[in-house]
Amino acid sequence: MALSKHVDVDRLLKGAHDKHHGITSTNPDRVWHPYGARYSTSSLPKYSLAHQGVDTDSAYHIIHDELTLDGSPNLNLASFVHTWMPDAANRLMVENLSKNLIDSDEYPATRVSILAHLWNAPSVEQAIGTATTGSSEAIQLGGLAMKKLWQERRKAAGKSIHEPGPNIVMGANAQVALEKFARYFDVECRLVPVTEASRYRLDAKDAMKFIDENTIGVYVILGSTYTGHYEPVKELSDLLDDYEARTGHSVPIHVDAASGGFIAPFVTPHLVWDFRLPRVVSINTSGHKFGLAYVGVGWVVWRDKSLLPKDLIFELHYLGSVEYSFSLNFSRPAAPIIGQYFNFLNLGFSGYKRVALDDLKNARLLSRALEQTGYYKVLSDIHRRVDSAKAVDEDNVESYEPGLPVVSFCFSDQFRQDHPEVQQRWIQTLLRVKGWIVPNYELPPKMDNIQILRVVVRETLSEVLIDQLVSDIIEVTENLANSSSPEHGLTILHEAQSKKGGNKGNLEKGTGSKSSGTYARPC
Repeated sequence: MALSKHVDVDRLLKGAHDKHHGITSTNPDRVWHPYGARYSTSSLPKYSLAHQGVDTDSAYHIIHDELTLDGSPNLNLASFVHTWMPDAANRLMVENLSKNLIDSDEYPATRVSILAHLWNAPSVEQAIGTATTGSSEAIQLGGLAMKKLWQERRKAAGKSIHEPGPNIVMGANAQVALEKFARYFDVECRLVPVTEASRYRLDAKDAMKFIDENTIGVYVILGSTYTGHYEPVKELSDLLDDYEARTGHSVPIHVDAASGGFIAPFVTPHLVWDFRLPRVVSINTSGHKFGLAYVGVGWVVWRDKSLLPKDLIFELHYLGSVEYSFSLNFSRPAAPIIGQYFNFLNLGFSGYKRVALDDLKNARLLSRALEQTGYYKVLSDIHRRVDSAKAVDEDNVESYEPGLPVVSFCFSDQFRQDHPEVQQRWIQTLLRVKGWIVPNYELPPKMDNIQILRVVVRETLSEVLIDQLVSDIIEVTENLANSSSPEHGLTILHEAQSKKGGNKGNLEKGTGSKSSGTYARPC
């Protein structure tokens, strides 16, 4: 058991203070220390509000110093969230930090129209959408609309909406937000197992086995969180067309394009996944991922107003004008929306395309370098040719398998055979020491015996940084494999723990709730 379980740190520090601090001023907060006033040597209460506050400079320094303990956002390769914008965008957002989006007379209709056009809505005028705080909220709204429409159809047919109740289908690789919808809004979650053959994401034919007249819709992911693979939207749409022709049951598709919505339109415009498919009723995306804005903005768009039930829209009259709201939040900052609009104006189509192409090029570089070490197998496919028989056109990204600029990899079979004592999870730990945040976690159920490391290649991960990352990965890998290195001592620790056996922690086996299937395990 960890030492921290036995030692009360707060009590320890309290007893370790000097008896006298040497501060004799009647107002110790105003002593002109060079840094942080008296709180350089005296702590603030942790779990209650201090009776007396501190001056603004001291408050700044206290919080600033605590935040330096966080990892560098640029080196957090676990996150899809964008971390850089131009100085002009920063200035514009700071100028508007105090603005509440709900108080704005101008609804972000311009931004919605831009996305509806980008995603090939049949009529931009008839499309409808809203800004959200991110894809998680957008997914809830897309799911709610499908649920409401299913209920209306059931009632019109004189059928029950309660027995057996609605269900929604998604791959077991679904991101937590998709499963949240099912749990929070009382919809049965039907998870389609993923396999190596299905490229670790939803298989369209397998998904059809989970669909019936109570299926409100299917969540299809344009860019799996695990490996970056796009799910087969068109293939599933065609199968659902056949299903409706045979049964009369219409099952819509909501595309979770949290990441791919700002990649696919620019680099693989011929890939059909969007509103060109009539069965795709709604699409969401995250502006703060490959939309290149700071965190706090997402979008959801419906192909037609008729697909957004009116009882999800609220008409507001108490803000000085008539406003329409369909969101889970009310007050929310306008600054991230303004940042997104800045990108639309500043980058345009060609700018977004250039950034996406650069991201994919660096992701291919990292993928090939890892495979050439012999230590790793790459599970993502964005560096593989669509047709291996043809000569690859380096300038044509459509020569490669479509997907997100994400690199998922694991130890190669040969490396495992040569070094069975080395644990892959230690790569994450040792890279963290060097500043890199690279997650190591299990694949979805049925494949959770396989662990992967994953790197999200964002705009800030330049070729120079890729070079350093590859060097650091190789260094920590070889040190773990070298029996004379200090890092190899981790293998001795692992072997000792394995021999001990038994449960880790205080809970007996089976005490916790059963996993629901995705990596969003209940506490």
